[in-house]
Amino acid sequence: MFSKILVANRGEIAVRIIRACKEMGIAAVAVYSETDAGALHTSRADESYCIGKADAADSYLNGERIISTALASGAQAIHPGYGFLSENAHFAEMCQKNNLVFIGPTVENMKLLGDKERGKQLMEKADLCIIPGSNVLDTLQDAADAAEKIGYPVMLKARSGGGGRGIRLIKDKAELENAYLSASAESKAAFGDAAVYMEKYVHPAKHIEMQILADHYGHVICLGERDCSIQLRNQKLIEESPSPAVDETLRHRIMEQTVKAVKALNYAGVGTLEFLLDETGNFYFMEMNIRLQVEHAVTECLTGIDLVKWQIRVSAGIPLNFEQKDVDLKGSSIECRINALAPGTVQFLHVPGGPFVRFDTFLFSGAEISPYYDPLLGKLVVFAGTREEAIRKMKAALCELVIEGVPNNIKEQIDMIGSTGFMCGNYTLGFAKK
Repeated sequence: MFSKILVANRGEIAVRIIRACKEMGIAAVAVYSETDAGALHTSRADESYCIGKADAADSYLNGERIISTALASGAQAIHPGYGFLSENAHFAEMCQKNNLVFIGPTVENMKLLGDKERGKQLMEKADLCIIPGSNVLDTLQDAADAAEKIGYPVMLKARSGGGGRGIRLIKDKAELENAYLSASAESKAAFGDAAVYMEKYVHPAKHIEMQILADHYGHVICLGERDCSIQLRNQKLIEESPSPAVDETLRHRIMEQTVKAVKALNYAGVGTLEFLLDETGNFYFMEMNIRLQVEHAVTECLTGIDLVKWQIRVSAGIPLNFEQKDVDLKGSSIECRINALAPGTVQFLHVPGGPFVRFDTFLFSGAEISPYYDPLLGKLVVFAGTREEAIRKMKAALCELVIEGVPNNIKEQIDMIGSTGFMCGNYTLGFAKK
């Protein structure tokens, strides 16, 4: 096992990983930008180092500086969290060349699956049904030709990265040019790759994802599904597990297909296969995320399995010590993402408590919320024996959560959780826009 890990991230996920390291007896090294000098993760780590200015390109995306810091600190491994360099195969190669373990998939898997277009082709070979779409679109004319062939409406998606960046819905020909140019520019800015591809727009549909955990010895376990259909501008707001739209028969079928596909890839680590579920019960594979998901806490609360610790163990060469039959998917877990609506300073913070209530955050009274990074303030997660009880527990927790000084979406989340559509469980993508 590693004795020291550098955490190449910030915010709530950096705090989350540092906590896991401490619980495992591993020293944690934090890195931070100039604007994050007083951030919580810098004080929670055993060592902290400034790696650049506020702009992510000068700090959290500066792979060479992060590698140098890891070597100077004596770390043996780097945990990238999610976002930033978590799906960057070049950075993983840099780690490998400097005898640092990248806590994530192998470089080979990253190259295969980091390209969303190529990943879809691989999954199709593994007998997963994929959404009709195109290859990478090099020009606007390519996009126009593909749209005509697929048929409007269509979705443009970034080949690299995730988190809702570089995605555009195109309803007709008149929207194509602006969507293509803006999606390419956003993808270039976020991931350093302007390439986009096109898919048929499946609507109405649910966004269902399957969480997997695999080691380097051929063991692959599926930890059930998460329903991530409550989204606004392609950003997830609420996630729950299990999905109210997936019954035992369908769950078993998709879990079997998911495990088969992951084994065919010789994949190791945590990963998530994302699907669309249409009104007739058809599942279409969209992409595989080869990193820890923001919403991993939902699965942790449902199953009692610590995904961050297992990421670290798998990267250290430790085999899984449990089997699929040991995974308990009983009960219900719900997560609400609490986002800042504008920069500010936290004047007062009260975090809800009680059994099976969890708030993953980097906030404290006096914390500065910067405009430079993702607006996520924290993730409120609850677990209960039934979905109805979990909804009531989430309502109570949201009402108890207080963040003063920073405009946020707590009220909107209370309204969403209490809506008839959510409580009935029949919501689909686009529900949050209503």
